[in-house]
Amino acid sequence: MNRTALVAGVALLLVATAAPLQAEVGVRFFFAGDGRLVLRHGHFSTEMNVRYRHRDGTYDAAALAQIEHFFRSREDGRTAPISLRLVELLAYVQSHYRPRRMVLLSGYRSPKFNENLRSAGRAAAQMSLHTEGMAADVMFAGLDMGLLWRQLRELGGGVGYYRRNKFLHIDTGPARFWEATTSRVQENLSADNARVFVRTDFDRYARLQGGICTLHSVTAFPVLVSARALLVGPDGSRGLTLQPTSGAAPTPDGCFAVEAPPQTHAFRVTAVDPALLNTTTAAAAHIVISTCEPRLGKTAVELQSNRITLSGE
Repeated sequence: MNRTALVAGVALLLVATAAPLQAEVGVRFFFAGDGRLVLRHGHFSTEMNVRYRHRDGTYDAAALAQIEHFFRSREDGRTAPISLRLVELLAYVQSHYRPRRMVLLSGYRSPKFNENLRSAGRAAAQMSLHTEGMAADVMFAGLDMGLLWRQLRELGGGVGYYRRNKFLHIDTGPARFWEATTSRVQENLSADNARVFVRTDFDRYARLQGGICTLHSVTAFPVLVSARALLVGPDGSRGLTLQPTSGAAPTPDGCFAVEAPPQTHAFRVTAVDPALLNTTTAAAAHIVISTCEPRLGKTAVELQSNRITLSGE
C-alpha cells in the first residue's frame, strides 16, 4: 500500500470510529482524555490540575477524591462521587479541542441547593443530573462555544448551550441537546419515572461479570427490577443475572425493589450466559434491564444502557 492510500485509510478509520486514538493503554471509555484534568473554579477561584488515571487504565483514588472535593456543591459544601464517565468526557474535550482554559461553574449540587436554585427561578431541572454527579456547567475560554456545542452533540449525552452566560452544560445522561430558550428546565420532565435510564460503570469490558449497572433519574419509588437482564447486540441476546450492590433480598417472583433514599441504585452482573464466555463484540451491544409489575407512573418495561463492547472473557 502506498503512503497516500495508507493516510487515506487512517483518516477513514478515524471518521468511522468518531473517537480519539488513545495514547494510554487500558482506557475503558469511548471518549476519554489523556488521564489529566485541569479546571479553574468559577466560584472559589481555585485551580485543579490532577492526573486521575494511570497509564495502565486504573484510577487514582486520591485524585478522584480531589475531583470530588473540587466539584462540591458550592452553597453547602456537600460532596458526592463524580461520574468517571463525566471526568473522562471533560478530559476528552480538554485534550481534543484544547481550550485555553476550562472554568467549572457548577459541578455537583446537593438536592437542597438544587431546589434553592429552582425556587430562585434559576435554570435548574427538578431532577437535575448535577444532583447525581453526572453533569457540569463549564466555560471554555478560547473556543467558539456555539461550534463546540454542535460538535459535542455528536458524542451523545446532554449538551446545553447557554449563550448569554457563555457556558455549556455537559452531562452523561441520554442523548439530547438544547439552548437556554428550549431547555424546559422548569418543567418536571422526569416526574413519574418518565426519564429513568441505565449507565454501566465502563464502556469497554474484558469480562462483563462484575460490571455495574446503575439506574438514574428515579423519581417514583419503588421500582421493581428483574434479576434477569440481557446483553443485546446485532448477533442476538445473551442472559445476565443481576444482584443489587446494597444486598437487598429479592421478592418471591425474583425482582428487587429499588427504594429511596440511596442516591444511586446499582446492580452488579453476577452471572453471564456461558455463550458470552470468550465473546468479542465491537458492535453496539447494550444491557437491557426489565422492570417488574406493579410499575409506578411512567416506568418503562425495559431500560436500555449505553453502548458497550466486549474484548472476550
